Amino acid sequence: MSDPLRVLAAGDHFVLPSLIRRALEAELPCEVRELKLGWPLEPFGPVAEVDEAEDAEDEMIEALADARVLVTQMGPVTERVLESCPALRLVVVCRGGPVNVNLDAAKLHDVRVCYAPGRNAAATAEFTVGLMLSALRRIPQADNLLAGKGSWEGSTYYTYEHSGLELEDLPVGLVGYGAVGSRVARALCAFGAQVMVHDPYVRGEIHGLRVSSLDELLRRSRVITLHARLTPETRGLLGARELALLPAGSVVVNAARGPLLDEDALCDALESGRLSAAALDTYEREPVPADSRLFALRDRLVMTPHLGGASRAVAEKAARIAAGEVGRWARGETLAHCLT
Repeated sequence: MSDPLRVLAAGDHFVLPSLIRRALEAELPCEVRELKLGWPLEPFGPVAEVDEAEDAEDEMIEALADARVLVTQMGPVTERVLESCPALRLVVVCRGGPVNVNLDAAKLHDVRVCYAPGRNAAATAEFTVGLMLSALRRIPQADNLLAGKGSWEGSTYYTYEHSGLELEDLPVGLVGYGAVGSRVARALCAFGAQVMVHDPYVRGEIHGLRVSSLDELLRRSRVITLHARLTPETRGLLGARELALLPAGSVVVNAARGPLLDEDALCDALESGRLSAAALDTYEREPVPADSRLFALRDRLVMTPHLGGASRAVAEKAARIAAGEVGRWARGETLAHCLT
């Protein structure tokens, strides 16, 4: 009888090791060792040669020991970790991309690397619509006045001058129509918004009107929401020139990637009144620096600390997707989301 497959479930305070273990045990017979890393209570960042990982190389090396499979979210899979763990043959990252894995080193050490695309698409889409409604109707500002300060002055938002916009019949432009953008489009159509989409990489039917150029989309939209991938071409996609194309009083929403949007240009547009409001869940720098201009614009700005993918369902989906890949690998089947 062969030895059981040894797996390290290196979870954290979001994708719990116990969630990974239960998903693995439902997928195949295996021996699971649990390691609980500190994210999000502890920060992530560059570790050795990888990005967006926890500084836990020593803990990973010790816990991996003779494990053949690693399932993790924020664990650093560096050259040093791979070199120190010769039994390792499969790494599955519970994220939309394995940015915490040195892919070149993994290939050199004959380690397959998989990931979990789409795990947070529904959560991020719902959160985006929530941000949009919050910005349009001044919900956080009104809550702060009444619940935070005990003041009924929030009723000033009922005046014509200060009241917000409703989604029904509102022209809303989506930049990007992937897993998140397409869900946002469907939700906005249900609200009765006039949905327009710009995505040069998407073919076939869409929910809404396809717009061929970004400039045209901006000119026609009262709300613009970003759903593009961050690439060298899309970094700074919305800058001062692009924001100036929006109709006066428009709203910008970004729950995708912070560097898609020029924050200084956004602050200028909010300070001048060119934009009436904005809602951000992602930023050029995270955490947001204490001296950021954004904090002085709280009366027109909704800010959340990168919570778009923070739902229990996301953690559970990530564990199931990862376990499915481990099961396919163990059975010799084709891997669904593999990069090496």
